[in-house]
Amino acid sequence: MPGTPQPGHPVRGSTTGRPIMALFDLVGRRWTLRIIWELDRAGGPLTFRELRASCGDLSSSVLTRRLHELTGARIVERAGGGYVLTATGNGLVGSLEPLLDWAQAWSRELRSTEDREGPPHALSQE
Repeated sequence: MPGTPQPGHPVRGSTTGRPIMALFDLVGRRWTLRIIWELDRAGGPLTFRELRASCGDLSSSVLTRRLHELTGARIVERAGGGYVLTATGNGLVGSLEPLLDWAQAWSRELRSTEDREGPPHALSQE
């Protein structure tokens, strides 16, 4: 199993060790952003079972792996009988808010284009 992506070390897709590449590797892993999202929404500790249920019952092995990675990256910690975001994790969520705004504007733009032109067409094979 690959270790937790860390700045200064090669990560999936990059050998540079650049912090942004380590972040992209970490948050690009299956279920990672959903776990962060659910912990942010909860506003308090979530037990393993509560977190698993809030994520649509993802497998316990994947949740265990992701929590291990996120605690290793100091984005999540155990507290109050469950898991919570650390100050670093809360900072990450705050940093993602402009992307949420961008994604919502992008969605509106695509819907507007589809309303005018219809849904996108598959590429024709000639």
